[in-house]
Amino acid sequence: MTAPAVRMDGIQKRFGAVQANRDVSLTVAAGTAHGIVGENGAGKSTLMSILYGFYQADGGQIHIHGQEAQITGSAQAIALGIGMVHQHFMLVEPLSALDNIMLGAEPHWRLGTARAQVRTRLEALMADTGLQVRLDSPVEELPVGERQRLEILKALYRGARILILDEPTAVLTPQETEALFVTLRRLRDAGTTLLLITHKLKEIMALCDAVTVMRQGAVVFDGPIADCSLDQLAEAMVGRRVQLGRAAGAATATPGAALLTAQDLQWRDALGVPRLAGVSLTLRAGEIVGIAGVSGNGQSELLEMLSGMARPQAGTLTLGSRQFSPARWLDPSTARALGLAHVPEDRHRCGMVLPFAAWETAELGYQRSPRFASAWGWMKRAVMRSATAQMMEAYDVRPRNPALQARKFSGGNQQKLVLAREALAPEVPPTVLLVGQPTRGVDIGAIEFIHGRLRAMRDAGGAVLVVSSELDEILALADRVLVMDRGRIAGELAIADCTEAALGRLMAGADAGAAA
Repeated sequence: MTAPAVRMDGIQKRFGAVQANRDVSLTVAAGTAHGIVGENGAGKSTLMSILYGFYQADGGQIHIHGQEAQITGSAQAIALGIGMVHQHFMLVEPLSALDNIMLGAEPHWRLGTARAQVRTRLEALMADTGLQVRLDSPVEELPVGERQRLEILKALYRGARILILDEPTAVLTPQETEALFVTLRRLRDAGTTLLLITHKLKEIMALCDAVTVMRQGAVVFDGPIADCSLDQLAEAMVGRRVQLGRAAGAATATPGAALLTAQDLQWRDALGVPRLAGVSLTLRAGEIVGIAGVSGNGQSELLEMLSGMARPQAGTLTLGSRQFSPARWLDPSTARALGLAHVPEDRHRCGMVLPFAAWETAELGYQRSPRFASAWGWMKRAVMRSATAQMMEAYDVRPRNPALQARKFSGGNQQKLVLAREALAPEVPPTVLLVGQPTRGVDIGAIEFIHGRLRAMRDAGGAVLVVSSELDEILALADRVLVMDRGRIAGELAIADCTEAALGRLMAGADAGAAA
């Protein structure tokens, strides 16, 4: 019998008091696609980082194609035929695609000769795999799907026969995802071994031959895809049954009064590129509005304008009884006073200060509230700590330690802490909630919890705007969906009319009539 492409036996890895991998064994047959799934902190990324040489195991053995391997660094992993495609592309944007592939692996000291040799190899590789990339274009000019192909091509150029893919579809449209899967199936059928780390269980079912589920650093399920279902995988990951997607028979929203209205918002960046091109929308009481679209099509800028973090160059915004124009635009402090809360897309950059204790992060933006500050401006630290403990209890933030640094919580618990801060505002309970990428990097148990909280706010009469690159999330949450493409609203669909295919066509630039 052919030796497995990867065999990891009894892998142990500890970081201080945390046991990240507990006697983990994994066998991946050559020429197959193998899924690795689990909640945040389950140990799957640590395990793959050991395989790629980022970390060294404290115990256990690794065999690659039947030979024991001591992988002490990524260079050694590459030499063993292991490649890794990271979730966040590892590309130098001003350089051409060809130069990115060649960087660090130049076959000749003369640059011109090296480029010619690399081009010849890449053209043959692209013909064999179907991974077509414009080699002479700067990476910054390539669409997201082509950048993904470039990352895979870069790994294959370096001789990868075992390819680790970390959340490979995080920023792709459904059409780009399907095109990627066609390529991955072709690579698998040609003998490349694929290890897929993803939160998207549907993708595991669609692509993989086998799956390993990890929980709390240990393997809790390992077997062929044919022996499991989506619900079984979700339950194995979390340790209990979870409700994913839109519940059967879920009530249809009955929108009420307009709580926020934006008209003809326009904004150009420093290079004159229109990032918002006349965007208009209305958020009504008792509904969740989803905004779908490939990242970089104006969603981030729209959230910044609506939350008061930036001002447009044209357009108006009505929030409650107040109207704002670019000359006197909304600011975050006024937004909070008017009942608008904002959970930013990037919680690390805009939502928290990672070295701060949880209780400090949990009161950011509200630290001048009379509840938390004296008349002389002194912070009421004991009150803040107590309020944070209550937030943690209400939003199931683990561990429940207000003194722990924000950086030491998992992604899901960081997100729940930021959401709790905004939803439980100390003075004016929010009636409008803007949420960017509510479950990015969040495990399946936390996804279920966060979705439940957003629905609860809607059911209490609030207006919720959700921007997400995950179509499953939009379809699970939204009552109405807007699709953004190149800074404009490309179409609007009631949830009853939404399918992944229809949304994907709008995301790719089709008009609303063609997408319906």
